[in-house]
Amino acid sequence: MASRTFLCFNHGKFLLPFTTTKFIPASRRPIKSLSFSSVSCSLNTPQPTVEPKFQMGSTPNVVKILEERGLLESITNENLRLVCSDQTAGPLKVYCGFDPTAESLHLGNLLGLIVLSWFQRCGHRAVALIGGATGRIGDPSGKSQERPELDLESLEKNIAGIMEIVNKILSKNANLGSEQNSNFVILNNYDWWKEVRLLDFLKQVGRYARVGSMMSKESVKKRLESEQGMSYTEFTYQLLQGYDFLYLFKNEGVNVQIGGSDQWGNITAGTELIRKILQAEGAYGLTFPLLLKSDGTKFGKSEDGAIWLSPSMLSPYKFYQYFFSVPDADVVRFLKILTFLNMEEINELESAMKKPGYVPNTAQRKLAEEITRFVHGEDGLTEALKATEALRPGSETKLDWETIEGITEDVPSRSLPYTEVLNLSIVDLSVSSGLFESKSAARRLLKQGGIYLNNNRVDNESKRIEAEDIVDGKVLLLSAGKKKKVVVRIS
Repeated sequence: MASRTFLCFNHGKFLLPFTTTKFIPASRRPIKSLSFSSVSCSLNTPQPTVEPKFQMGSTPNVVKILEERGLLESITNENLRLVCSDQTAGPLKVYCGFDPTAESLHLGNLLGLIVLSWFQRCGHRAVALIGGATGRIGDPSGKSQERPELDLESLEKNIAGIMEIVNKILSKNANLGSEQNSNFVILNNYDWWKEVRLLDFLKQVGRYARVGSMMSKESVKKRLESEQGMSYTEFTYQLLQGYDFLYLFKNEGVNVQIGGSDQWGNITAGTELIRKILQAEGAYGLTFPLLLKSDGTKFGKSEDGAIWLSPSMLSPYKFYQYFFSVPDADVVRFLKILTFLNMEEINELESAMKKPGYVPNTAQRKLAEEITRFVHGEDGLTEALKATEALRPGSETKLDWETIEGITEDVPSRSLPYTEVLNLSIVDLSVSSGLFESKSAARRLLKQGGIYLNNNRVDNESKRIEAEDIVDGKVLLLSAGKKKKVVVRIS
């Protein structure tokens, strides 16, 4: 069983914890191959709308900011507040880990990038750690059963996809705060784990781990009480993540590890190893709350699954729409957590929501715009806004084939022959395209004014499809109400 746990660590020279590696600025580390030691910081990324840049000598306390915005759950030591307030101290190095379990990060991972971004904006340095090693095992935190094992090809693909997203987001903060160059770096923990041998690890790290303490972790207790139980492989995960912190503390000068509240046990495993093995102080852990709706359910899932950050897995249009649909009960809290708007502007929006004359969804629109810009950039936001306006039933924006094709991954589509569509009644087309299950349901909504052809309301049941209705001779857009749509491709 032990050999299974450390299968990828069974060769080469042991690095624990006596290797000293010079910290190489991100700008000198190119992306080339599987090792992905780091990625360079691009300073030419278009800048989002942000708060004014902080000046030297007036750097705010990042812990206080996180607490004010609802992004602070726990810290391992209150001294972290003092360190962040010390204007004479140098910048902290803060890391957050991302295991490559999928080709893209999702909304739950975004909180880690937002917190890292706040540290950058307050003059500190961010380290994003890709779990090329730990991803082969799988974090049991918050999971009811063991993660499926990834093959090497999938792992490589996932690592590349995640690194691209992290680089794109963190590079937006590269010239904010007091550190003007290389204020973030991306590392892969496989680069040091691939050299670790099992016997050396047990001797020099495992001897400091207390089984009782490991079993008391919440993530372990829940799994041990479950029907599936927990494998030894998963049980050791907290030690692997704990050693990552020790390695980064010693070799890269990383002071702080951040993570969701479900990572508390793994984070404290690292601070304990640093204290016991290196006999050093100054390592801190910080956790942020999990992203929940006001009713206590998890935020970040749609009817179609996870809210992915990669545009190839979820279009900027659909990403934007997800946030535009946030209920009033959640929108102010999410503005604080998920955007970098100053608190005064958020408070003004909250006050406006309670006053007569408030235009519904104004706050939601601001939330959707800010978070879409942060994740997908100005181009992604422009794409989302264009599609949103063009596809709004009743919109006067002229539709074109490219705009409609741009949403075909987000809405159902159907291909029908030109001869079959031409002169077909709108009621029959609504059924044959799958927009309605029956003609009676289509007629009922049509009488209520709820059926749209290419965003134009259909008022007459006798309406038949004409050649000029087919956009650019290629597609039709049918809508039932504001949200339910289907694209009909003409073959």
